[in-house]
Amino acid sequence: MATGLGLDAVAGRIPAGLLVSVESAGLAIDAAAVVVSDVHHDSREVTKGSLFACLVGARHDGHDHATDAVERGAVALLVERPLEIAVPQIVVKDTRAAMAHAAISVHGEPATRLLMVGITGTNGKTTVAQLLGQVLSATGHDVEVIGTLSGPRTTPESTDLQRGLARAVAEGRTAVVMEVSSHALVLERVSGVRFDLAVFTNLGRDHLDLHGTTEEYFRAKARLFAAGACERALVNADDLHGRLLLDGAAVPTQAFGHEEAAEVELGVTSLSFTWRGLGVELPMGGAVNLLNAIAVLDAAVLLGVSEEQAAAALGRCSPVPGRFEPVVSADPTAPLVVVDYAHTPDALERLIEGAREAAPEARCTVVIGCGGERDREKRPEMGRAALAADRVVLTSDNPRGERPEAILSDMLSGMSESERADVLVEVDREAAIRRAILDAGPGEMVLIAGKGHETTQDSADGTRHFDDREIARTALEVDR
Repeated sequence: MATGLGLDAVAGRIPAGLLVSVESAGLAIDAAAVVVSDVHHDSREVTKGSLFACLVGARHDGHDHATDAVERGAVALLVERPLEIAVPQIVVKDTRAAMAHAAISVHGEPATRLLMVGITGTNGKTTVAQLLGQVLSATGHDVEVIGTLSGPRTTPESTDLQRGLARAVAEGRTAVVMEVSSHALVLERVSGVRFDLAVFTNLGRDHLDLHGTTEEYFRAKARLFAAGACERALVNADDLHGRLLLDGAAVPTQAFGHEEAAEVELGVTSLSFTWRGLGVELPMGGAVNLLNAIAVLDAAVLLGVSEEQAAAALGRCSPVPGRFEPVVSADPTAPLVVVDYAHTPDALERLIEGAREAAPEARCTVVIGCGGERDREKRPEMGRAALAADRVVLTSDNPRGERPEAILSDMLSGMSESERADVLVEVDREAAIRRAILDAGPGEMVLIAGKGHETTQDSADGTRHFDDREIARTALEVDR
């Protein structure tokens, strides 16, 4: 881990286009004598010897918390405007962008000592990252996977990311596989990191509350594939935006797609196929995971794993929590229940389509909602996408500060009056899950979508424990 770096060296890492000056409020300073041991953006987490970055956000301005940060031990500030505080200050045009470079410098450029893989896309990031991490671990690497399953953010803030990478190096890790969200790319969380391989899974509708349009959303994702951001890339040629990346490739880029798989056999708990003449078995079901598996195999080969090793290692992987995860019952009369994270229109469509392919004779029920205080325009599309199932149950999904009834009304607006007549609306998510399972007959399928691995429910009343899998298991083992 980093033991300290002179403030002049920290400032020297910040790109010239961002750096304005290094100064202090009326004090003569020797920047080399000011030793920085860490970088923080939250004044409550500042430790002695830290550089405190004054981020300017939509709701809060870090400059207002600079005094508190200094009282907690900050020895210098990263600011967009000089403050009347008697500590050295690095003045920059954009504290968020400069913060990433400062953190890289303070922590000794840890990414340069690791095999770095970045995975982006609307759907499939978590599955690809988790499976690729397992394949690399099985073939010689000591791997850390960073993403949706490892912390509160898909991609950590740059200060937390660089601190974590430095810890990974200190603990002997040799590779990091991480999910890179569009938020992370726009908010400079991975700025200054050069990935050995960048992977693009697909692009659907999501996060338009941040990006505004699909074009801007794609532009954010495309940042990961720019010259300087990665050494080489692997992109989904079955996806329109993947083909756009291929056409405009700025680095050596390889395509992957469904045509690489032959003799495909899909099930609820597993799938098998032939890839490059090798038999592959994945202990995860659903058609949605076929392309994820191909991405993992191709990525592993690009990273130096032999085809034979990659295929064998993938077959030994553990399933990814909340991604087409079956909730199994010993009761032969019970329905097939699958919990999945699908929370975008295209992901929901693919989930239902994949479930039908895995169990073609099964009547399919989907339980789905939409999160509150997020992209409202997505809700009617989610309602329409759900109609691909035989039966639809609309319910709450992290309503946050919104009224669940209003969210469900938005979802229903995407359906015709006759279509709405066949939809069950149950605000209480636990009751909705239990009702869907109890009403399903032997061999039928119930898809519980939207939350996947999550174990909490956020509403106006606060956050409480809630796990779709636990509710489903109770419905199967106790209620029936």
